Formats: sequence, structure tokens, C-alpha cells
Amino acid sequence: MDKSFKLLDSVAILKDVPEQKVLMGQVGTIVEILTDDTYEVEFSDQSGATIAEFAVQGIDLLLLHHTLVDTSK
Repeated sequence: MDKSFKLLDSVAILKDVPEQKVLMGQVGTIVEILTDDTYEVEFSDQSGATIAEFAVQGIDLLLLHHTLVDTSK
């Protein structure tokens, strides 16, 4: 499965990062692509205030979809 993400993708983190006050399942946004598999992700609360922003490996992220994805290809 391709684990590459694009700028501004919505993602969920797949592990707790307590030192950043982020727990598994927290939703974030890719704000910078650092390497082929490392991404700067901004995590915000419901009002849009930033909780944390830090580098995350692609293996620790799940891409979120806001519309149906065509899987017939």
C-alpha cells in the first residue's frame, strides 16, 4: 500500500505522542513534506487553535477521506 501523502492532506496519527499532547486518533494536517516518508503535521483543536506541530513518519499516519474513494481501479 502506498503511504505517500500530499500537502494539506487530512491524517490521523496511529500512536500516542504524550510529550506533544497528541493521542492516537488525533486528526492533523500535512503542512510540509520533509522527506519521502516524513511529514510535518499540525494538530489543532475544534476551534482551530494549534495543539502541536511536529515531524511524523508516514507509517504512523492514516490518510482520511472526506468523500467516497473509487477503489475499482
